[in-house]
Amino acid sequence: MKLYSLLFALLFLVSCDEAPSNNGFFKTSSPEYGLENDIMVEESMIVSYETESPQAPSQEQKIIKTGNLSFETQELEKTHEKIKTLSKQYEGIIQQDVSGKNYSRVFQQMTIRIPSKNFQVFVDGISDGVAYFDRREISQRDVTEEFVDIEARLIAKKELEKRYLELLKQAKNVKEMLEIERELSTIREEIEARQGRLKYLQSQVSMSTVHLDFYKTTAETGVTLSYGQKIKNALQGGWDGISIFFLGLLYMWPLFVLAIIVILVIRWLIRRSKRTKSTTND
Repeated sequence: MKLYSLLFALLFLVSCDEAPSNNGFFKTSSPEYGLENDIMVEESMIVSYETESPQAPSQEQKIIKTGNLSFETQELEKTHEKIKTLSKQYEGIIQQDVSGKNYSRVFQQMTIRIPSKNFQVFVDGISDGVAYFDRREISQRDVTEEFVDIEARLIAKKELEKRYLELLKQAKNVKEMLEIERELSTIREEIEARQGRLKYLQSQVSMSTVHLDFYKTTAETGVTLSYGQKIKNALQGGWDGISIFFLGLLYMWPLFVLAIIVILVIRWLIRRSKRTKSTTND
C-alpha cells in the first residue's frame, strides 16, 4: 500500500508540473521571454474579443447625400445671388464658385457643402422656378455598415495596443523591446488610418455635397441676321483675311532676304564661270 501511495503521489506532482499555466496574459513557466508565442496568444485573444463581444445596440443610419443639378436660366446673375442667399440661409459652405464663357453660353459652376438636415429643403429652394433640368441627380449612399465595422476594428486595435504596452513593460532586453515597439508602430499606423477614415465618413455624412451647373445661352443664330449684316460680316472677314496674309508675309522677311542672297550668289557664280570659259577660249 505504501508503494502504491508513493506512486500515486509522484504521478500527481508530475501532472501538476506539466499542466498549462493559467496565470493570465503572460507566460512565466519558460526562462525565455517567448515574445512570438505571447504575440500569437494576444492576437487570438483580440480576435475572440471582436467575434464574441456582445452585439452593439442599433446605430443611427449614416447616409452620404449628393446632388448634381444642371439647368438653363435667363437671369444668370439673379440665379447666382439666389443660390448664395439660400446657401447662407441653410448654413452651407461654398467650396467652389467658377464662372466662364464659351462660344454659345455664359455659365456658372458651384460646389456647395450643406448640412444634411437642410439638404432637401436647399435643393427644393434651388429647383423653385426652374422650368426643366438638363440633369437632376440625387444620390444617397448608406455607409452605416462600414462605419460600425471601422469602429469595432478601432476598439480592437486600441485594446491590442494596450496589451503590447504591457508586454513592453516586462521586456527583458533591448531586442525584445525593439520587436514590441515595431509591432506597436504598425498598430498605431492602423489606428490612425482608421481614425482618419472615420473622420472623413463623418464629414461626408454630416455635410452633404451639391454640384451646380447653370448657364445662359448667348449665341446668335444665322436666322436672326439680316442680309445686310451678312454682307458686312463677309466684307469684314475678307479684310481680316487680307490683313492676316500681309502680316504673315512680314513674319517671313528673313526667308526673303536669304532667298535674295542665294540668287545673287548663284548669278555671280554663273558670270564667273562664263568669264573663265571665255578667257580659256582666247
